[in-house]
Amino acid sequence: MAKILVLYFSRNGTTAGMANHIARGVESVDGAEALLRTVPDVSTVCEKTAQSIPAHGAPYATLDDLKSCDGLALGSPTHFGNMAAPLKYFIDSTTEIWFSGALAGKPAGVFTSTGSMHGGQESTLLSMMLPLLHHGMLILGLPSTEHALRETTSGGTPYGPSHVSTHHTGLSDQEKTLCKAFGARLAKTALQLKRPS
Repeated sequence: MAKILVLYFSRNGTTAGMANHIARGVESVDGAEALLRTVPDVSTVCEKTAQSIPAHGAPYATLDDLKSCDGLALGSPTHFGNMAAPLKYFIDSTTEIWFSGALAGKPAGVFTSTGSMHGGQESTLLSMMLPLLHHGMLILGLPSTEHALRETTSGGTPYGPSHVSTHHTGLSDQEKTLCKAFGARLAKTALQLKRPS
């Protein structure tokens, strides 16, 4: 069994929607399981302790979730061309995992959503890859063989799934397809890497 951690931050629900479609793609692969996790918001005034269980949505991620996964999909809304502070705050707490090398050699990829066509989706995806590369993870994107990548007029990039909500619309059919394809690709890769040599 390959466990794929779908770890995200979502303020208005769009990134969470993408995470759910990625999880569906993961679970479309025999022998793969998706684990949906989010991170708490951070205070703008001072450091605060978040509730151990969120009021709604996915449970908060722990370092153990990260250590024990066989693959990772990391998602965030685009904030000025970068990942949101709550997700960065969580990633910055993973030093002990980096020292242990627990994520080295595992597949990972990234996804994002933004409120405008030129909101910085690709720079956000690229910046989210950097800590994953430092952890020694194997970065996966979306290949051009995914037809929806060539058909989309909204979100979707070779760097990972994306969504553009220009008029507060939901995910397009192509964006949903790309999220599911991305989840399936992560799951299949994780299963291949887990096979004994």
